[in-house]
Amino acid sequence: MKLLSGKIALITGANRGIGKSIALKFAEHGADIAFSDIQYNEDSILLENELTALGVKAKGYASDASSFGDSEQLINQILENFQSIDILVNNAGITRDNLLLRMSEQDWDRVINVNLKSVFNLTKAIQRVMIKQRSGSIINMSSVVGVEGNSGQSNYSASKAGIIGFTKSIAQELGSRNIRCNAIAPGYIETEMTAKLSQESRDKWILDIPMKRAGTPDDVANLALFLASDLSSYVTGQVITVCGGLHT
Repeated sequence: MKLLSGKIALITGANRGIGKSIALKFAEHGADIAFSDIQYNEDSILLENELTALGVKAKGYASDASSFGDSEQLINQILENFQSIDILVNNAGITRDNLLLRMSEQDWDRVINVNLKSVFNLTKAIQRVMIKQRSGSIINMSSVVGVEGNSGQSNYSASKAGIIGFTKSIAQELGSRNIRCNAIAPGYIETEMTAKLSQESRDKWILDIPMKRAGTPDDVANLALFLASDLSSYVTGQVITVCGGLHT
């Protein structure tokens, strides 16, 4: 059973990791895929080929999600190519970890802009489309770090906590238009981003996880599929963790 047949999804930060897994999962379930990243490069071409091989329409775009102008332009380009957008996954994100004592203003601003302002940018740009069609699902990528905080990640934690507040507010604003907005809060997921952590940090994470393993991008993609599909038609304003029991 294909849960997203006839749907069109936009996924930001999709060239690698969780975003790529979500794009592939959605395509497996029949959705046409528009995806963006800061650059359109070899990874973008490879993903386009993987998606079209699944029998759906797919197109990658170079777009800076932290730029309001780029985000508006991206939505307009996708509408020209796909005519509508049913699902938005705000997945673009970066880390610039450091203790606050050593954190630069530039590292604070960059993380807030890429992780949090991008969610405002894309959601504001796409809401007119979804309001007009009186339907849509917006999925924002938060983190358990946004729920609990983490030493050395005050900028990242603040950006991901901000996404939670934004998600709950937008769910209330747009619910009457049949537009749902939910957040996913992954825990320790094996991606290029977490691969940069020291082995000591990785071992500590896994020791603290009740299921005693790291998550995979596919674990997150499975939840995103549920939130994008009609299976979650009465679910909005929620923050759902994918963390193996790390946060309860």
